[in-house]
Amino acid sequence: MVITKNAEGKKLTVALEGRLDTGTSSRLEAELRSSIDGVEELVLDLENLAYMSSAGLRVLLAARKVMNRQGSMKVIHVNETIAEIFEITGFNEILTVE
Repeated sequence: MVITKNAEGKKLTVALEGRLDTGTSSRLEAELRSSIDGVEELVLDLENLAYMSSAGLRVLLAARKVMNRQGSMKVIHVNETIAEIFEITGFNEILTVE
């Protein structure tokens, strides 16, 4: 998985490419943990994410909990595959998806 971060003031955009699963979720979790101090808006760009497992969903949920305390989080450019996963798991009701 490729993780690309772009910080603009108190906004952090994180673009994901590849697969977010058991093997890669810990990398994303570490990247987010080290990057979101002081961030008021977290944007996750999933346009090039091919797959997400429950381990990836757990990382998104943890990030959302942190961002609820310090600002906001939204998910953008959700492709059809990931949108279906969000719908099946109910994450489309939990996350702000644009």
